[in-house]
Amino acid sequence: MDLLELIDSLEEAIEHSTAVPLTGKSLIDKDDLLDIIEDVRLKLPEELKQAKWVKEERARILHEAQKEAGSIIKTAEDKIISMINEHEITLRAQAQAESIIDRANENAKDIKCGVLQYSNDILAGLETVITDIKSTLNRSVSDVRKSVDDIEDTITIISDNRKELSSSY
Repeated sequence: MDLLELIDSLEEAIEHSTAVPLTGKSLIDKDDLLDIIEDVRLKLPEELKQAKWVKEERARILHEAQKEAGSIIKTAEDKIISMINEHEITLRAQAQAESIIDRANENAKDIKCGVLQYSNDILAGLETVITDIKSTLNRSVSDVRKSVDDIEDTITIISDNRKELSSSY
């Protein structure tokens, strides 16, 4: 079950909880909610591993691009040195080397931009999921606290009624 499905399960557990008459509150199975929250905790590291993989993959691609650019530059330099005695050929070689370097730099730049955009998209999605989980959990905690307060009020009323009844006989 992925993280979004776990959030849906949490929401479904809240929506299908038993209503407490006259209070507008619901009873929620604590164990079910805690199980879902535990599954969310277990799933989060998986999403974080994926983000780490994206980061490592970006670094690998950039390293390969730099290595390829270095290889292209080295090839161009070797070619220039072998043709240095001939003026016309030397000028063409220099132009070609610059063109190769420009293409290599442009390719590296394109790859870097793509990896950064992909990483940003993954992190934005992860941020949204975690924010949604936090909001859902905050609402759940608030509802549970309100239910506990209502139950405490009801217990107080019952206790007062029992005392009143006890004093009547």
